[in-house]
Amino acid sequence: MNPVGPRSCYDEAKRAGEAFINAYRIQHGLDTRIQRIFNAFGPRIRPGHIYGRVVARFIDQALSNRPLTVFGDGTQTRSLTYVSDMVEGILRVAWVTEASGEVVNLGSILETRVIDLTETIRRLTNSDSRIEFHPLPATIRKGDAQT
Repeated sequence: MNPVGPRSCYDEAKRAGEAFINAYRIQHGLDTRIQRIFNAFGPRIRPGHIYGRVVARFIDQALSNRPLTVFGDGTQTRSLTYVSDMVEGILRVAWVTEASGEVVNLGSILETRVIDLTETIRRLTNSDSRIEFHPLPATIRKGDAQT
């Protein structure tokens, strides 16, 4: 991560939170786990900001026949996990004794290309929305984490 990049507040806030949890674990002997959640999707997840929540955003755009906005060339991938599977993962990590003090990434082992996701959503929603490609935002550059 770039500590002085355009997304550094977001990136550093997550890192600081993890550092605080680890410090409290060491200082006070707390039983902690850090869980990093990747791209959950499902009911009631709002489309939100144009650069985030790609599944909900694409569905919203497709259902309203607006262009599906892809940033970059669409070959970037996402680890997509259905929300109920994510909740199950969170609960499992919470109760596994061996996970104490660990950092656990929660997401699918399958990577989905963004362009393939657009095609799937257009097909499932029976949408005529076109796919519109845009340059990657200034907030996503080499060295910066991507959502």
